[in-house]
Amino acid sequence: SALNWMFNRPLQRTALLVLPLLHNFPISVAFSSKSSSIATMLTRRTPQEVQLEIKDPVDPTALIQATAILAELRPTITTTNGDDQQQNSCSPSALLSIAHRLGDIPSSGSGSDSYIVSPERCQAAFDALSDDERKSLLNIHMRVKVFAEAQRRSVVDMEVDIPGGKAGQSVSPCRAAGCYAPGGRYPLPSSVIMTVVTARAAGCPYVILSSPKPAPITLAAAHVAGADIVLCVGGAQAIASMAYGVSAKLDEQGTETIPEVPPCDVIVGPGNKWVTAAKSIVNGYCGIDMLAGPSEVLVIADKTANAEIVAADLIAQAEHDVVARAILVSDSSDVIDAVNNEVSTQVNSLPEPNRSTAKEALKQSFSIVCKDIDECIAMSDKLAPEHLEIQTANSQEVADKCANYGGLFIGTNCAEVLGDYGAGPNHTLPTGGTGRYTGGLSVFNFLRIRTWMRIDDKEGCQEMVEDSVMMARLEGLEGHARAAEKRRL
Repeated sequence: SALNWMFNRPLQRTALLVLPLLHNFPISVAFSSKSSSIATMLTRRTPQEVQLEIKDPVDPTALIQATAILAELRPTITTTNGDDQQQNSCSPSALLSIAHRLGDIPSSGSGSDSYIVSPERCQAAFDALSDDERKSLLNIHMRVKVFAEAQRRSVVDMEVDIPGGKAGQSVSPCRAAGCYAPGGRYPLPSSVIMTVVTARAAGCPYVILSSPKPAPITLAAAHVAGADIVLCVGGAQAIASMAYGVSAKLDEQGTETIPEVPPCDVIVGPGNKWVTAAKSIVNGYCGIDMLAGPSEVLVIADKTANAEIVAADLIAQAEHDVVARAILVSDSSDVIDAVNNEVSTQVNSLPEPNRSTAKEALKQSFSIVCKDIDECIAMSDKLAPEHLEIQTANSQEVADKCANYGGLFIGTNCAEVLGDYGAGPNHTLPTGGTGRYTGGLSVFNFLRIRTWMRIDDKEGCQEMVEDSVMMARLEGLEGHARAAEKRRL
């Protein structure tokens, strides 16, 4: 469950890997031992019973397994001078072997000889959609594209005057972006759109998508979004392939049978525990968006809230995964009771496996009874949920007071699922309390904002030179001071 994501890595590993990633630790929720007096789908808690604990999003067993996979993909070779060193890029033969062993691709027959899906197959998947399916996919693509392109236009190159010259910033995309879309329990073509389209809007010239056992709708989304290469592998092997690249596979005659996969500068997208573990390993070698924990939604509801709608939104989050979490915060006990009744009725009407998944997730979900809406807001800010819904009489006023969240959904009509499926803003959001200091996936994950300065007038910069000399000596850096002195008249 989400409450078992414990910080228990060996100390040496913690010092080398975890400390640089402390900003990615999710904040999980723990409860006191006091039991609830009401048996409900959403266990009722008071604000005092909800405590915060820092949890490591990386599962320790998955980390060990991911480390082994990455080592297998980049075997140690002996150089011409006799030194042993690890290959720079992943071995295509090793990737095929792992993909066969872990079931990403069949071990024999059609599709067994490559981990790359051809553009023609992606095009065929798109063409095979019904007219209504194709229309919805294109609509979602366009809305996400419009929003991401507006984000890109919001940050620009600029320059200002400095003594004796100019200083400024330049905004440019990274060269290659890696995007991960989960396969797993349900295919997520929406994640393909959210990641690949955003990378394209940022201006990345090369975009790689990886998704295990991609469903036809996933391949259709890859075609629409414009992925350059589609890898049909998942887990740690997918992250390694995008981080380090994969050498071209050659036959005995030296003919290329599988093209090279270039290394990516940044890797984004949600995934399972092996994906998260591998992202923690490659972080630093390339950039990553975040180390995501279990998905979550928090709904602030007052007495005007529609219990049927609130329950539906909580269940929609719960069906994501058995470790997902749905939280209801209200100043009305009657609303909480009504929502609980609706949750019980609605969850039992779901088909399988959705019903079993949602019920398991609801075991770690809960409701909080607050004295007023201000306390509801304070509890929400304390938890900093991935998704925050405001279903109150004055929803915009309440929303304006909320400070910590990944994505905000204001009013009864603004269902979180509309954000999942492409209203425009990205659905890849910070989980487990990290919304206190960071935001969701955006074009900025793929952009480099770099600064520059130029001195044209030596006489005009002399005051700045003298300030630098003074400060350098105050800091005890004599070499700095002397370098500045060389710029005196």
